[in-house]
Amino acid sequence: MQPVVFKSDPGSQETGIALVADFQRGKVAIWAAVLEHRGQQIKNALESRRALRRGRRARHTRYRQARFLNRCRLGGWLPPSLQSRVENIWTWLCRLNRACPIASISQELVKFDMQLMQNAEIRGVEY
Repeated sequence: MQPVVFKSDPGSQETGIALVADFQRGKVAIWAAVLEHRGQQIKNALESRRALRRGRRARHTRYRQARFLNRCRLGGWLPPSLQSRVENIWTWLCRLNRACPIASISQELVKFDMQLMQNAEIRGVEY
């Protein structure tokens, strides 16, 4: 079996992934898929859970001191919606690696300047 390249193109709502073989620089796509992210579903579920918890606390106590200074996040922490996205891509990478040997991984990273896309002549202080 010939080693292939795992390519991904992350987006805000979905990520495109593909396995590409390099037949003497011909770049032949073997397999491709689009992963839909669950970021908004996770965010909504956490907000719902938070609202229920806050209501429960408000019903059972007259006054409760703030407890927000005793918590800290570990290094490398990501929000649950982004962590889900990373783990989903990693899961598919591991699944595909069992089917065929993956020699390398490449990811397309681009940044969009939405203000410049809306108004191409923007310059200086307006920008």
